Amino acid sequence: MRLKDKVAIITGAGSGFGEAMAKLFAAEGAKVVVSDINGAAAAAVTKEITEAGGVAISSECDVTNAEDIAAMTRQCLDNFQKIDILVNNAGMPQRNGSMFDVDEATFDKIFDVNVKSIFLTTKEIVPHLLKTEGNVVNIASTAALSPRPGLTWYNASKGAVVTMSKSMALELAPKQVRVNSLCPVFASTGMSVEFMGGVDTQEIRNKFVSTIPLGRENTPRDLANAALWLASDDASFITGVALEVDGGRCV
Repeated sequence: MRLKDKVAIITGAGSGFGEAMAKLFAAEGAKVVVSDINGAAAAAVTKEITEAGGVAISSECDVTNAEDIAAMTRQCLDNFQKIDILVNNAGMPQRNGSMFDVDEATFDKIFDVNVKSIFLTTKEIVPHLLKTEGNVVNIASTAALSPRPGLTWYNASKGAVVTMSKSMALELAPKQVRVNSLCPVFASTGMSVEFMGGVDTQEIRNKFVSTIPLGRENTPRDLANAALWLASDDASFITGVALEVDGGRCV
């Protein structure tokens, strides 16, 4: 029960990494806001958590929309009265291919979802974390540290997440609010097919796995375990890190 009596908001929690984090945080005692742009997916994850004995509510939220984020925050406070943990997990992939093939609308969406959303949640939610001396976990990527070709604009957006997290950590440290980022490697999530260029074959997966020294894909549970540690009091002296959850890829 490492998160007993804590309240956590997790964006993009309707599937993949976010779903795994929501379920693990709830199992460890947190009250969880399962947030996702797909309201039905968020509700399904919430149902699984509550049926397992956890405490959770679902919130349909577009993280690029300030009004949606404000409504999600009010919903959390109305139900749980405080916020201890914010996990900015919602993400937007880039289809693997030439940087010149990405149009302006797609570029804007990548940066809106991956970067601007953190600006918006920070403005709305971090003031509440100041009251609880809470913490933020931002999901970045190994793409920020060791970029793969064909994903230039996605790589850049995740580089921004790492830099923002470090800067936020410095600015908020005197107020005892910690900020860290996690850098997962290629994983079996809804975004993986985009990273493979829109075609999911075992041959292409094997190419990605061949770059990971431990010899397997990342799993949602791998990232959830790391997020749990960073969000818990076990990591009370850890802030400003970009923790690689990558089987050694960035070594």
